[in-house]
Parts: sequence; structure tokens; C-alpha cells
Amino acid sequence: MIDIKFLRENPDVVKQNIKNKFQNDKLPLVDEVIELDKQARAAQQEADTLRANKNAIAKQIGALMAQGNKEEAEEVKKQVAETSARLKELEALEPELKEKVKKIMMIIPNIIDPSVPIGKDDSENVEVQKYGEPVVPDFEIPYHADIMEALGGIDLDSARKVAGNGFYYLMGDIARLHSAIISYARDFMIDRGFTYCIPPFMIRSNVVTGVMSFAEMDAMMYKIEGEDLYLIGTSEHSMIGKFIDTIIPEDELPKTLTSYSPCFRKEKGAHGIEERGVYRIHQFEKQEMIVVCKPEDSKMWFDKLWQNTVDLFRSMDIPVRTLECCSGDLADLKVKSVDVEAWSPRQKKYFEVGSCSNLGDAQARRLQIRVKGEDGKKYLAHTLNNTVVAPPRMLIAFLENNLQADGRVRIPEKLRPYMGGKEYLEKTGK
Repeated sequence: MIDIKFLRENPDVVKQNIKNKFQNDKLPLVDEVIELDKQARAAQQEADTLRANKNAIAKQIGALMAQGNKEEAEEVKKQVAETSARLKELEALEPELKEKVKKIMMIIPNIIDPSVPIGKDDSENVEVQKYGEPVVPDFEIPYHADIMEALGGIDLDSARKVAGNGFYYLMGDIARLHSAIISYARDFMIDRGFTYCIPPFMIRSNVVTGVMSFAEMDAMMYKIEGEDLYLIGTSEHSMIGKFIDTIIPEDELPKTLTSYSPCFRKEKGAHGIEERGVYRIHQFEKQEMIVVCKPEDSKMWFDKLWQNTVDLFRSMDIPVRTLECCSGDLADLKVKSVDVEAWSPRQKKYFEVGSCSNLGDAQARRLQIRVKGEDGKKYLAHTLNNTVVAPPRMLIAFLENNLQADGRVRIPEKLRPYMGGKEYLEKTGK
């Protein structure tokens, strides 16, 4: 959410930003919010004037009564009554107008960074850099669910009976590998100076609307019936929410946290849920990283965050690339975003395994996350988030890139301590 003062003073900039995001249907909102804001400020100014006048007039009544000027005092009383009636109207109108302004401001997209490429959708995202040499072996690589089944590691049929499509049972060494990846990612981030955290897995609606757009909320979040609670779609939600309504001393920044959580998503939209496999599912687990920092440091932290994910995947011998998200692929609160994609030897292309985002001060403005500077002045923090690893998708990249011709799967050295020293996953023959 952008600053209303900025919009008021730079309506053309805001409109051009909307055009750059290919959301022209939102253009009328700029003029609408400017007019509503004007009315709200006028109502507030009039109310403030009336309050001051009312207090001054009220003092006159006592003086007039003391002087015996009852008729004049009665006239003044009528003025006070009229002022009170108008003030009551304004006191009802003012919050109503401000709420309308707020609702529209929540819909108008954040100002994107000048470096963001202009494009309509994810097909126009721009490759930044490749890390590691993508290899296609001289033997056929099966679909990832088939590899897991050959290793006795997944049961989709039972999960479908229990919960429907988009769920799975992970079994045996695949389940152990899943946990090993999470544990390794946790330690990897702790070694990089991040504080480990396990957050609440449900959050209230004011936190939901503080961290994401309404469109994202509708497409992602599961609501707990009868309660003001939502299941988190990523731990970023509750991790950023941790700082709601706080004033952080400047010398305590940055806040660098890495968190584990299960994640729950509707996955509404064009992509849908996979019938077989674990790429797009309703439930998964993830290691996340978030940063709360000073505005001048957010660009530096953005580059550090996506590099962490690249380094993690490369430490497990998985080739990756970074992809700059274009304007039309950015969620409305994001200033800039880079996706990390892993190489798929089976598909002979890269696929998304993580997303790093700089939100600027948008989440901080919604959640009132402020910083107190050394001079005592308060300002809004910047917030960032990035996926360390989401094991279901990581498993796809891991299995495809480490599959051997005989059906075994090699375990990279970094993961072996978390897998009891195993060097390979063996086929079960089931």
C-alpha cells in the first residue's frame, strides 16, 4: 500500500505504475481516492473548527447568564445545539470517508522498482543468471511421482481417499529425505546468522490483509469457519505479522529470521491442482526467511536473500537460475521480485522452487511496523521475504538431478549426515 500523500502529490506516477502492471481497470480509482481523501480532509478540518468554536461559544453562555442576558444566552445555546448536530454528522462522515479511502488504497498496486522489466505476465519474466551446468543424462528420467513410487516413497491413492487431490503420504526414505532437507535448510540459514523460529500456523484477518492483497487472499487462504483465523499459506505471513503495531529501535535492525511451517493453499486459478505429483498441492512444508530492515538497506538484503537460495541448491549439486519477475507478474504489494528456478532434466527446462520479494514499506504501512531513529523520529520499516526451500518441489529437482541409470538416487554429501550417512536411495521393487 502506497502513501496517500504520495498519491495525492503524484497521481500521474501512480497511474503510470498501474499501466505498467497492465491493470488499467484500476486507473479510475486514483481520481476516486483523491476526491474521497479531499472530502475526508475537509470534513476533518470543519469538525476541528466546529469543536474550537463550540468550546468558545460555550464559555460565552456562562458569562451572559452571569450578566443577566438570558435571551442572548438562549440564542447562543441554539448555536451550540446547531454546532453539535453538525459535528455529530461530521464525526460519522469522517471515519466513513477514511474507510473508503483505505479500501481503495489497499487495491491500488505498490510502486514498482525502476529496474523491474515491463511485461504482461510470467511469460515475459527475464532470465538474470544461471548457476551450475544443466545436464540431460543419456537415459530416460521418469515423472517424479513414478520415481518416488519406485522408491516406496509416496502414496497418492490413499491420500486421495482421505483428503482428495492435492494431498499425499510420503513414506520411508522419501519422507526422511523431506525432513532432512528441512533440517539442512534450517541449519544452513542459522549458519548465515538468521534466528530460527517456529511461528503460529493460523493468523487473524488483520494480519492477512496486512501482508497480502485481497486477490491473493481469495486465491490462497483457507478460512477457519466461525473464527477470525486463517491457515497460513506461507510462514512469511505470521513472521511479518510478529511485528504488527511495534516500534523497533533502529539499532535493533535488521531483524533476520528463518522459519519452519506447514503451508496450506487453495491453489485457485489457471494452474489448478495436480492429479499426480507434488508440484502444486494444497499442503506442504517450507523453510522461509524474512528481513525487517531500514529502507536504505532493503536493496542489499534483497540480493542477499535470493543468493541464499541459490547457494543452498548449489550445495546440493542442483543447477538453478534466477529470473527477474516482470511488472505484470508482481503481486500488488511487491516492489521487486526474483524467482529461483531449478533445472528439470526430464522436462529439459527450469521450474520455480523459490521466490524472493522486496515489499518496500507496503506491509509495514498496513501493519504499522515502525522504526525509531536515533533522533527520536519514527519511520516505516521495509520488509522482505524469500523461500529457503519448499521440500515437495525441491524433491522433484533433487530426484531428477540425482537419479542414476540403475534407478538409485544419489544423496549429495551435505545431506548425508541428515540421512544417517546414506549415500543412495534404493529401489524397493514394490
